[in-house]
Amino acid sequence: MLKYSRQREGIKNFIMQRCDHPTAETVYEHIRKEFPHVSLGTVYRNLSLLTDLGEIIKISTGTGPDRFDGNVAPHYHFSCKKCGRVMDLEMDSIQHVNVIASHKFDGHIEGSVTHFFGTCPDCLAKENSTKNS
Repeated sequence: MLKYSRQREGIKNFIMQRCDHPTAETVYEHIRKEFPHVSLGTVYRNLSLLTDLGEIIKISTGTGPDRFDGNVAPHYHFSCKKCGRVMDLEMDSIQHVNVIASHKFDGHIEGSVTHFFGTCPDCLAKENSTKNS
């Protein structure tokens, strides 16, 4: 049985209330308001533990710091290569790729992670306004 931690609970609650997929640094800056003596290492350890427990999701974008998501239901993410923003994508499931992948694979595929990237609507609008100026 895992010992209860007010700091861990505060971290989890913060992430669950957010839709912007905060970084560990963002979590740290927020949680310090409630727990002034918390260390960045404690935040990282608790984020790792919450991820391992399946209570949050860690999103590695390949560029920039990892992000964290309180929505553990299956869904997809989009990362903007210009501003670094991470967003949820509203779309139908593409879990059928697991069946396709299993056709020529002798093992057992349990799931997959799909991450989309490109330019977000805000950055596209900025680009277009700059071109039209």
